[in-house]
Amino acid sequence: MNTEDLNFAYKVRHKLNERLDDLPASTTDRLAQARQAALARKKADAPLRVKQAALATVGAGGARGLGAAFSQPFAWLGRVSMVIPLLVLVTGLIGIYQYEQQQRVAELAELDAAVLSDELPLSAYLDHGFNAYLAQSEQSEQ
Repeated sequence: MNTEDLNFAYKVRHKLNERLDDLPASTTDRLAQARQAALARKKADAPLRVKQAALATVGAGGARGLGAAFSQPFAWLGRVSMVIPLLVLVTGLIGIYQYEQQQRVAELAELDAAVLSDELPLSAYLDHGFNAYLAQSEQSEQ
């Protein structure tokens, strides 16, 4: 609506309101009922129009393809804000895995160094009785 139409609507409303007090009660009641009926139709009609407008917008966006992603100024920001936490999580999990692997390698290297520097032959470590003896001696020391 342009300003000329708005001005005309205000003038008509003003002229109708000037003689409102002179109208008979039966006429004002009928006008009130007509207004209520119009509002009821408008309220029932409004959600349908909203749905139709939403469907028309979705249909138009689908026809444009990738252009729809860039039609809104910061629409990409919402998508990126979903991806960034996922990337941080994956990077963190990879870091934890690498740290655990390095710890395991360090423990194995320490164990290998202890076995190689010991005076016992390697066959002693393979003997099940020797393992039981070591476990028993560790328990008695504690």
